[in-house]
Amino acid sequence: MNRERDVLELIRREILSNIPLEARITRIDFEGPQIVVYTGNPAAVYEEEDVIRKIAKTIKKRIVIRADPSVRMDKKKAEEIIRKLIPEEAEIHRIIFDDVTGEVIIKAKRLGQVIGKGGANLKRILIETKWRPKVIRVPPMESKIVERILDTLYRESERRQRLLHEIGRRIHRPTLYSDNYVRIISLGGFKEVGRSAILLQTKESNVLLDCGIKPSSGYRDEFPYFDLPEFDIDSLDAVVITHAHLDHCGALPYLFKYGYRGPVYMTEPTQQLMALLLKDYLEVLQKEGKHPPYTMKDVREAILHTIVLGYGEVTDIAPDIRLTFHYAGHILGSAMAHLHIGNGFCNVVYTGDFKYERTRLLEAATTVFPRLEVLIIESTYGGRDDVMPRRDESELLLIELVRKALLRGGKVLIPVLSVGRGQEIMLVLDEGIKKGLIPKVPVYIDGMVSEATAIHTAYPEFLSRSLRDMMYNDENPFLEEYFHVVKDAQQRLEIVEGEPCIILATSGMLTGGPSVEYLKNLAEDPKNMLIFVSYQIEGTLGRRIMDIVRSGEKEVIVPLSSGSRLEYLTIKMEVHAIEGFSGHSDRKQLINFVRNLRPRPERIIVNHGERNKAEDLANTLSRIFRIPAIAPENMEAIRLR
Repeated sequence: MNRERDVLELIRREILSNIPLEARITRIDFEGPQIVVYTGNPAAVYEEEDVIRKIAKTIKKRIVIRADPSVRMDKKKAEEIIRKLIPEEAEIHRIIFDDVTGEVIIKAKRLGQVIGKGGANLKRILIETKWRPKVIRVPPMESKIVERILDTLYRESERRQRLLHEIGRRIHRPTLYSDNYVRIISLGGFKEVGRSAILLQTKESNVLLDCGIKPSSGYRDEFPYFDLPEFDIDSLDAVVITHAHLDHCGALPYLFKYGYRGPVYMTEPTQQLMALLLKDYLEVLQKEGKHPPYTMKDVREAILHTIVLGYGEVTDIAPDIRLTFHYAGHILGSAMAHLHIGNGFCNVVYTGDFKYERTRLLEAATTVFPRLEVLIIESTYGGRDDVMPRRDESELLLIELVRKALLRGGKVLIPVLSVGRGQEIMLVLDEGIKKGLIPKVPVYIDGMVSEATAIHTAYPEFLSRSLRDMMYNDENPFLEEYFHVVKDAQQRLEIVEGEPCIILATSGMLTGGPSVEYLKNLAEDPKNMLIFVSYQIEGTLGRRIMDIVRSGEKEVIVPLSSGSRLEYLTIKMEVHAIEGFSGHSDRKQLINFVRNLRPRPERIIVNHGERNKAEDLANTLSRIFRIPAIAPENMEAIRLR
């Protein structure tokens, strides 16, 4: 504890010796990875912005300036001033004052109008009201999850601040050891797809990279190997979640159920999407009569411990580890994790899932990092035959197949992942209908696709440039009249019995959800069509159907679980799979990604791929780039330095 006080005292001296006395500093404290400076005169600090940047660079910490509670303006009067300062064109939706953090949350439709030129409006709000403004976009589509998370964090603000103080003290504790070693332990997701989890250890710290499940495998293989002796929940400094898919975050609440109370780092869209997918996961288990591994209480606890970061934001997450997120291009908010360990002792990039190609929805993954010695790379499509068709060819094929089924009077079922693939297919169908390539029929959106789409519209800055520009100009393709959200089971029956249409429904691998219900009702009519646009993991119903179709069998008969008894489904509808829509990089893109990396890594570790694909990619990268590359097994420990 004395050494912790020494660290804070050194930081305090540096700040006080550089900030003018007129600022009237009242308190300096740790709050998560940042240093919070309370001042009786914030205007004096903001007149010396260069000084703050200089201090932050010197102490290598993030600094946040807040007005001391004693000088903050009365909330009612402050709201009046805020509404006068911000033009009506901003369309303010809600203003929330947080007494604990001193923030005033301004929810508005047009953020640029709130911020003002060069942040002028925000600066005036802080100086005049002494409340620190935080601006949140009101999406054109209502998102219940976004509102719930905001309300939860607001209600639990006091408790969250206590948690952040504890986290801050742990992050900024003095190091006991000089640079000694770095190793990783493969807890899951090696030579398999699912339950991604990597424990990164130094002499000083323990950080978990992703914490996923394998939903299709049953309880025996569903969770990472948390029972390994190297994994100690009480010694865990931080969890880093690269994106919101369940195979990367589905086991996170399980950690909180068993006592973890540390920070979880992710981007803000990942926070929203993760909450949505975890909630749906528990609801599906309940409907199937299965015992859930955790409850919504554990999910809320996990959300309460999240610390959201933007791309390129360097953040301390342990005494000897700094984290920076980089654009991954896989789904909304997905990130590659760059870990700077020690004083440049080792730099690791963990790609998570990534796409090295620009799509309608997202830009391509980044390839430039400040330093890089070890690369941990996914291999979902790393096999020698995993070369996908061009994206435009895949889009054309989808349009042709949909048109074919509709013109013969059939219905088209497209099982989609609610996050990413659902929105990508909506954009393709939208353009096809607008160009007259697809008949203008209803496109029904069922499952979580609608809520996930609403979250996408809340974060246009994370999307592709073209889509972002459209949204900024109030041209939102997700709001077209032919997109209809399915609200209940009765409407599903009407859709099945109705006219030709297109149905986008979760889950994308037919592991449950409305897509399976539609399949049961549409399967025996040969006029209908089933189109897979997502990777089908081994063990899923979608994979079983595709394996039978590819084997050349004329009749597809698959088992369906139905409570305690087993029933079989005969599929006579036409079945297709289009691989070009994947959010993962194919073999060529994986190789080109490594080729274009700057700087070039000294070592490569391959994960997140079926056994033969991971091994083949590792051998190929070693041969092409003369870089040692391996594909470890689960439960292996690999020393990096």
